[in-house]
Amino acid sequence: MKPETNQTLKLKITFIAIAFLIALNCFSQNTYVFLGSYNRDKAAESIQVYQLDTLNGKLSKVTSAKNLINPSFLTLSPNGKFLYDCTDTKTPNSGSVSSFEFSPENKSLTFLNKQASGGENPVYVSVHKSGKWLVNANYTEGSVSVHPLLENGKIDSLAQNFQYTDGSIHKERQTRSHVHSAVFSPQNDYLFLPDLGADKIRCYQFDENQNQPLIETKNPFTKTDLEAGPRHFTFHPNQKFGYCIEEMAGAISVYQYQSGILTKIQRINTHPDKITEGFESSDIHISPDGKFLYATNRGKENNIAIFAIDENGFLKNIGYQSTLGKHPRIFAIDETGKFVIATNVISGNVIVFRRNEKTGLLKKVGKEIKMENVSCVQIKKI
Repeated sequence: MKPETNQTLKLKITFIAIAFLIALNCFSQNTYVFLGSYNRDKAAESIQVYQLDTLNGKLSKVTSAKNLINPSFLTLSPNGKFLYDCTDTKTPNSGSVSSFEFSPENKSLTFLNKQASGGENPVYVSVHKSGKWLVNANYTEGSVSVHPLLENGKIDSLAQNFQYTDGSIHKERQTRSHVHSAVFSPQNDYLFLPDLGADKIRCYQFDENQNQPLIETKNPFTKTDLEAGPRHFTFHPNQKFGYCIEEMAGAISVYQYQSGILTKIQRINTHPDKITEGFESSDIHISPDGKFLYATNRGKENNIAIFAIDENGFLKNIGYQSTLGKHPRIFAIDETGKFVIATNVISGNVIVFRRNEKTGLLKKVGKEIKMENVSCVQIKKI
């Protein structure tokens, strides 16, 4: 057998390198970005879907949906086949949750059905890891609703609805309950409901095998500081800590977590000390490696606060990144941890940032996307 010539060897190496780049490029094209908005114009593309190139951060439009009023918050099923939205938000005496089927192959987003949300102004929706249950938080009426999900992705009729009437001490914003999010525990066996109006984080046990999965617990809520206004909540990947962003106080409370119980261990501002009022803290997420926490501030700041996370769960502020727009309501981190995408409602733009995995800092990449009243973003590898 003749030995390979240098030229033959070079050709083989070149072929392998090209094949690797093609495979890498294909892998980078199966991540999708879903955008929701506050938009009362049914003729407008109030939901838009983009492909995220995880090599360079570029967004390429795939499809969109119309004939919706204010699909302001959205989430995806665990398998990425179905999209669920809070619809008819900020609409008096109304509120709904809607379902869509997403097909990457056909580049289509197909409306499936809609159900009443069980309360006015739905603002947050979550899907249980089993893919069998949808939970949504209704802000104005202060309630939580549970719907079964059918195998075809459609939302079934309401299974449970709990409404609350208690408020807190702020005379204008806390006259009654305002549930702002619904977040499953790491094991999906508990549900946490930050209640801005009552200064509480409510809690239920969740049994996916029951017809009515929400079960009251011995510890139905955790009290926050007064006038905190708890808004969104997230768990650390190690499942030992929980973090709640407080809209009214402009702060994050850190909790030790175990079996449905939250024990506060730290409270830290999301803003520089020189800012003393007008807080509008909004969203909160942790990088997949568990090393950094990110939190958005609207109003005067319009930025993402960046925190390093210690082994004991404590936070240390390491900087701020402008969202390059006004009123960043929701942001998301892709599953690789390489990119952060922020939505700015008032300026109507979407910005992609590359995340430095060592320092946690952010740097804008690619071109911004313009979308009127864009309010929410979710990222999913499918």
